Amino acid sequence: MSNAHLVTLAARHAQLEASLAREGQRPLPDTVRLAELKREKLRLKEEMERLH
Repeated sequence: MSNAHLVTLAARHAQLEASLAREGQRPLPDTVRLAELKREKLRLKEEMERLH
């Protein structure tokens, strides 16, 4: 169960990284959205580290 959960978290982490890149490429990036994405990405990273 933990391994499957870790894989799911890693996939979500990659999605957030792609979303951050897309948002950063916009002519006027939404700084609030960027902050939200970064917080969520960090939360997932910390959870993955706890499970690993």
